[in-house]
Order: sequence, then structure tokens, then C-alpha cells
Amino acid sequence: MRMKYFIVFAALVLMGCVSCKRSEKPAEPRQEDLQAKKMLQGIWISADDDSPVLMAKGDSIFYPDSTSMPVAYKIISDTLFLSGATETSYAIERQTEHLFQFRNQNGDLVRLVKSEDASDFSYFDSKPPVVLNQRRLIKRDTIVAGPSARYHCYVQVNPTTYKVIKTSYNDEGMEVGNVYYDNTVHFAIFIGAQRLYSHDFRKQDFQKLLPMLDMKQAILSDMEFEKTDESGIHYHALLGIPDTATSYMVEVSVSYQGKLSMKLAE
Repeated sequence: MRMKYFIVFAALVLMGCVSCKRSEKPAEPRQEDLQAKKMLQGIWISADDDSPVLMAKGDSIFYPDSTSMPVAYKIISDTLFLSGATETSYAIERQTEHLFQFRNQNGDLVRLVKSEDASDFSYFDSKPPVVLNQRRLIKRDTIVAGPSARYHCYVQVNPTTYKVIKTSYNDEGMEVGNVYYDNTVHFAIFIGAQRLYSHDFRKQDFQKLLPMLDMKQAILSDMEFEKTDESGIHYHALLGIPDTATSYMVEVSVSYQGKLSMKLAE
């Protein structure tokens, strides 16, 4: 009998839990603190050395570095959210009309004060970000000897308008995005007038070989001749993240039958 009552009681409890779950409302999206956003409007300088750090204008934050992209921002529950290449958040320690204190990505306290110097606007003159890249056409012809013939290899590096955003950190430890332009590389191999292989390479052709995060920030910079052997003609495709030591070399091989293969070079 006790077992019977226990089973009935457990069933009632379970039904009650299900009912509670059904009655739960979906979490409402967090609302922006519009008053805090209004107070942030203007130019802010470092409290330590008076150097311009950022300008909040409308829904965007601008940086004095001419290579950095402006980012959208929100202030929600004492947290500053920046939506650049990735979304980052910074805990606000204190905010008034003339003081803004927050913790950067390293946990360090950043103290900013609002600028009252009209000349500071010259650091934020709304020019488009300066794009860092070689932006030059490169052409290279190479004659190589195969087992039974000579091959004419042709490489042309073409600048493009494909933007690559590389994330970095400014002096205040805030994540910023610098703009670069990617390249495409036309690669062709001929035997006399006969074309053995031809392709316009973009960095997406190598995405299965590179980590995804590095892939997004990398630039395809060049293709250089490596060697010929019994298996075919070998080139190295060079991909790197601008202004860093991170780079990749992909071995691009074309057999004497015109078949392509690729692998990360050791």
C-alpha cells in the first residue's frame, strides 16, 4: 500500500515539474542602458597621460589609430560590449559624465576622462581606415626541367578589394580590428603552348589546412617555386597574419598529368 501511495506522489510531483517548465517564459533580451550610452558620447582620453583613447559617437566607438575599424557598442548591466570581428565585453567599474573606468581583457583598470579640448577631434576625423597591404601586382615566370620536358610556370599575385580584419589590442588592452586587403594568385603551368594546369587561388582554397581563426585573419601573399621531382612540380603558397609571426606554408604540387595536391609544408 505504501508503495502505491509513493508512486502516486512521485507522479504528481513529476506532473508539477512539467507544468512549471511549461509555464516558464523565455528570457527577455537584456535592455541597453541608454542613459549610460548617452554619458559615453564624446572623446575620452587617458587619465594617466592625456592621450586620446576613443570617441563614442552614436552607436559606434572610433579609435585614433588610422588603421583600426570603428566598432558598434552597447552598455548593458554595467558591462561594455564591443561588436568587432568578435564580440568582447569589459566590466565597467565606474561611470560619470566625466569619468569612465573599466577592466580590460587582462583585468587591468583603465581610467578615462572626457576631453574638453576641441583639438582632440582631429584624431577622429572620420577618414576611412588606412588599409595595410602591399597592394602591388607581382608577376613571375619560371622555366623548370621535368623528367622528359621543360615546363613554363607562371605566377601572378593580384591585389583585391577583399577585406581581411585582423584583431589586435591597443595600449589600453581593448580589442581592435585592423583592415587589410587579400590577394588572389593566378598559377599556370605550360608545356610549350599546351596548358597543363591553371587556377586562380584564393585563401579559401586552403581552409581545410589552416585553423579557422587564423584562416579568417590570414592573407594569401605569394606562391614560390620549390622544386621538381618524379612526382611533379612543387610550389609553396605563403599565407600569414599581418604584423605577426604567424604564417603558414602550403605545398602546392601539380603532377605531370595535371593533377593538383596540397599539404602543409614541414
